[in-house]
Amino acid sequence: MSERERWQQNYAASNYIFGTEPNAFLRANTYRLKPGWKALAIADGEGRNGVWLAEHGLDVRTLDFSPNAIAKARALAAERGVSLHIEEADLTRWTWPGPVYDLIVGIFFQFADPARRDRIFDGIKQALKPGGLLLIQGYGLGQLQYATGGPKQADHLYSRALLETAFTGFASLEIREHVSVLAEGTRHVGLSALVDLVGVK
Repeated sequence: MSERERWQQNYAASNYIFGTEPNAFLRANTYRLKPGWKALAIADGEGRNGVWLAEHGLDVRTLDFSPNAIAKARALAAERGVSLHIEEADLTRWTWPGPVYDLIVGIFFQFADPARRDRIFDGIKQALKPGGLLLIQGYGLGQLQYATGGPKQADHLYSRALLETAFTGFASLEIREHVSVLAEGTRHVGLSALVDLVGVK
């Protein structure tokens, strides 16, 4: 079964498997956001983060490779009364634009092996404007000792060193490794090893 097929099955559930509220790390960075910003939410699944950004006045494009997820994102946007650009896309094959985004948000997009992840990171750096804001949260290596979500392959997980290397040259880079409790739908629940990145290109 391909990764896309696996996520199609996951998102076929009638409920929103990661909930309809935004990721807590993203919400904690509300004060950094500005209405009118052009934003990209990558691997946004059922749309909880993209919809929330649109509710805050951002011009949002949300991407995911699962048609089932896309359908749920459209339904959530309609329910919340916001418009956003929703596109079915495989991040490893998507044609990343030049530096056009004020904000790029990547929350738990850890489906990719290191080579494909590097291509995604390169695309992020290409698409973010100088001075643009990058927000990433993912599972850290310590997550292997928990059974609360995320990939089981160590090379899919994050570390401070990995992210520092990937985004070297940014004007500022804040990386925090921590263990915290997640409560996001039915799939991200409980004590988890997390890595947060706040970067300015």
